[in-house]
Amino acid sequence: MTAMYIGTTLGQTEQTALMRGEILVQTRPHSTWGGAVTACMYLPMQRSQVWQQLTDYPRWVQYFPDVIQSEVLQRGEVKRLYQVARKAFLIFTAQVEIYLNVFEEVQQRIQFRMEKGTFTDFTADLNLQDCGIGTLLTYAVQATPNVPIPSIFIQQAMQFELPENMRKMRQAICKNQ
Repeated sequence: MTAMYIGTTLGQTEQTALMRGEILVQTRPHSTWGGAVTACMYLPMQRSQVWQQLTDYPRWVQYFPDVIQSEVLQRGEVKRLYQVARKAFLIFTAQVEIYLNVFEEVQQRIQFRMEKGTFTDFTADLNLQDCGIGTLLTYAVQATPNVPIPSIFIQQAMQFELPENMRKMRQAICKNQ
């Protein structure tokens, strides 16, 4: 089994970790106030089954607990989504909304591009590839909120929260197979 993650071939240690259920995460800077993160996980199902569930966008509220609404506004070659997320911090709750254009390469890639929303910028790419008898899912996000929060805090939040969200995603997808 040879798998790719963030443009590099995974070594045996990484592949073994993925097969044990670990989520590989890599963060990097993105603008002064933003962050970028890539997470990778193994799903013990065929890519076609994973694809079918990932493209059911209203179900994303099951994958990401902070996403409280995910609605398809327009179907066609380019889909248009509306999503709302709410996050509680120590003494306040922040709510963001985003309109996304979604580009799909069947059973291979989903690209999310911000049309408008409460971010300065937002992009996400989800890639699927065969890996043994299952599927390797790589999810890369880069975003800059429109509220000035130092990049290091954004990166730390992404690094801690995305793996847990990916575990929830795997649990929901595998439960429905």
